Amino acid sequence: MPPPLPSNEASLQPSRASVMQEQGNETRKSPILPYSRDTTVAVQAGSSQRQNKQNLDYVLRTGLAGGLAGCAAKTIVGPLDRVKILFQASNPQFAKYTGSWFGVVTAMRDINRQSGLRGLFRGHSATLLRIFPYASIKFLAYEQFRAVLIPTPAHETPLRRLVSGAAAGVTSVFITYPLEVIRVRLAFETKHEARSSLAGICRQIYREQQQPSARISTSSAASGTVLPTTTMPRTGLVNFYRGFSPTLAGMLPYAGMSFLTHDTAGDWLRRPALAPYTTIANPKNTSSAPPILRYWAELIAGGFAGLVSQTASYPLEVIRRRMQVGGAVGDGHRWGMAETAATVWRERGWRGFFVGLGIGYFKVVPMAAVSFYVYERGKVVLGV
Repeated sequence: MPPPLPSNEASLQPSRASVMQEQGNETRKSPILPYSRDTTVAVQAGSSQRQNKQNLDYVLRTGLAGGLAGCAAKTIVGPLDRVKILFQASNPQFAKYTGSWFGVVTAMRDINRQSGLRGLFRGHSATLLRIFPYASIKFLAYEQFRAVLIPTPAHETPLRRLVSGAAAGVTSVFITYPLEVIRVRLAFETKHEARSSLAGICRQIYREQQQPSARISTSSAASGTVLPTTTMPRTGLVNFYRGFSPTLAGMLPYAGMSFLTHDTAGDWLRRPALAPYTTIANPKNTSSAPPILRYWAELIAGGFAGLVSQTASYPLEVIRRRMQVGGAVGDGHRWGMAETAATVWRERGWRGFFVGLGIGYFKVVPMAAVSFYVYERGKVVLGV
């Protein structure tokens, strides 16, 4: 029987220790290793986080924070929103004021003279009625889409952020668009004696009929005879989605760029060189991973997001406003997106697609800043 070889075993011990030390160093360098126990723990933690985001308590708290954020932001810019709608929709009484900041002040002064302070917030009740579910669904949907598209920090890419924001915007606007049409129609009215109630506006929009259009038939194309189409006038709920196609097209760049820019600006402000000046410690009642931005840093990130998103989507917003008030002017003909764009171009050229953009900046920048600030602080207060 051969004697034991303690010397050989002892000689193997340093190599084992060195291997374990090397594995420990690799683990510290890369917290998540393929097919390791750390990977299992990380996957389980990610699944738990996604499950928490689908919890009813999380949904309600996030929705409440988003709804309050939207209401606070819209209330601050209510008067500017009223004037911007009048400019975008080419209201005959206020068309002379477009093109200058002095015109904005004059328009607000005339509205205040005619209808008082309440006139500057004309349609604001419908705004709040729409914006609370809209903002609530938008922020909630963004968190849900992020949980699916960005399950781990390794998946955090600009494209996934853009898609998450765009999908959240489309979801929220589809559900709340009829309230937006009602709000625009209320804000479009300027005559004090002819103001309609909320119920009256709803009935008016519901009963509006599309006038039968005329076109050259194929059989009489040579003679140029114009015959009416056989399409019957449409009424009903479809009128509450007037202008939805440009809204949908505009929401993709607006919501996508808004969330993408905000999150990217937040990353910049949380860099190690700036973090001591721009962030504060996370409260114990919140599980948010990134440090919380100071109030001024959060306002900067949100305002910059509003600036970028407004520039990207404003031409489509002008088209949408003109389509929404199509039943309130002219013969009630329902304009299509291409027809509305051609009309805007014919009236004012390319500048027509940016009418009121200055007001848009002055409105959207503080609105986005307040919205993101109230939402992020709301999550902290509610323990999300």
